[in-house]
Amino acid sequence: MVSSISLFASLAPYLISALLLFLLLEQLSYLVKKRNLPGPLFVLPIIGNVIALIRDPTSFWDKQSAMADTSVGLSVNYLIGKFIIYIKDAELSNKIFSNIRPDAFQLVGHPFGKKLFGDHSLIFMFGEEHKSVRRQVAPNFTRQPLSAYSSLQQIVILRHLRQWEECFSSGSRPVSMRQLIRELNLETSQTVFVGPYLNEEVKNTIRTDYNVFNPGTMALPIDLPGFTFGEARRAVSRLVNTMAVCVVKSKAKMAAGENPTCLVDFWTHSIVGENPPPPHSKDEEISCVLVDFLFASQDASTSSLLWAVVLLESEPEVLRRVREEVARVWSPKSNELITADQLAEMKYTRSVAREVLRYRPPASMVPHVAVSDFRLTESYTIPKGTIVFPSLFDASFQGFTEPDRFDPDRFSETRQEDQVFKRNFLTFGIGSHQCVGQRYAMNHLVLFIAMFSSMFDFKRVRSDGCDEIVHCPTMSPKDGCTVFLSSRVVTSPSN
Repeated sequence: MVSSISLFASLAPYLISALLLFLLLEQLSYLVKKRNLPGPLFVLPIIGNVIALIRDPTSFWDKQSAMADTSVGLSVNYLIGKFIIYIKDAELSNKIFSNIRPDAFQLVGHPFGKKLFGDHSLIFMFGEEHKSVRRQVAPNFTRQPLSAYSSLQQIVILRHLRQWEECFSSGSRPVSMRQLIRELNLETSQTVFVGPYLNEEVKNTIRTDYNVFNPGTMALPIDLPGFTFGEARRAVSRLVNTMAVCVVKSKAKMAAGENPTCLVDFWTHSIVGENPPPPHSKDEEISCVLVDFLFASQDASTSSLLWAVVLLESEPEVLRRVREEVARVWSPKSNELITADQLAEMKYTRSVAREVLRYRPPASMVPHVAVSDFRLTESYTIPKGTIVFPSLFDASFQGFTEPDRFDPDRFSETRQEDQVFKRNFLTFGIGSHQCVGQRYAMNHLVLFIAMFSSMFDFKRVRSDGCDEIVHCPTMSPKDGCTVFLSSRVVTSPSN
């Protein structure tokens, strides 16, 4: 015992010296990578500024954006051993999105996403592997499947709107829309993607696992039992297993010659009977992509639907024009769903949806990792291993006419700012990793706006800071959009 203590005492100065040397080299490495870009001059050893990020994500990223104003549209920081670059300039963000390839950048979706989502996630694929999976996925978002999905989406939306009528339409008490819309979106995603293969028990299991997963995207990446991140990773594994069971059932149903009724059916219908089976068509591989879709559609759509309510309530003239347009082609009293032709006629409502997505893009940033050194500007080369955060939010307020103004007419056939400034409208990304389900997501937002605004009057309960942006993990209003609801119609479709 005494000899052990003596040995430790003799080694202690060397260990302390080695630790101090490591910390010094870490700090010097950060400063060398930082060069003259704005960012903190000193960062905490190992953890960097991750505590500030977790404590208040909105404030952290706002400061990064503000610092980027003083340079060429870039700022830097340090998070858990990772050097990061925040990109505010839209053209530089385009440069990142256009160079997702083995020798430049890899999409990661989350700083520690691969550990969280798993190896088969579509998010982390690129090159031929990514192209192969997208070739299988893309046909599931063409006209015929989208038409089938539209009916399913409307049935779920209307069921939830009727529940809101029963519970809240007296207008006697305010309600926070965030949880209501979240539940609506979760049921919509489940129904559209794998609906026929879920009973109530499985739906509740998915809901529970999803509620465990969500906080993990905002937590320290400690993959141990009892820690939020570790529990989230295990929840993802359970979700993948649940989806895999649905894939097995769908393959059996399609092999029996039945017609597809949901997304997984359209997918498996195209591959059953092929010998050998196409690449990436194993049950687990398909289920991992379905979990990706669940995550993307759930939180992104919750964000966009929430902001739609916020912005429609704050813009009475926009709301009036939406209601007038919808009323010309569809009525809640018709006892019919909105057809594809009617949806196509709602051009102004679609412009409103696009402006919601520009003004408040659900994902404010999309992280990428530099696979190798990459010359971004004449004066700065991104070091290999850097996590790069192109800001979709900041890009949305560059180029457009009066970008700080909520103006759906910018997307009219006359102005076409979505084409004129398409390099600034990055909500769905660009290039090889552009969102494959964007038409589905857009339809969902347009259908919700049309039905919700037709069936309800709504008045926001305003409080200090209610419109401030919070990340949870997508962008949401701080108050969760608290409103008084009152019904505008006596009856609604009974589908």
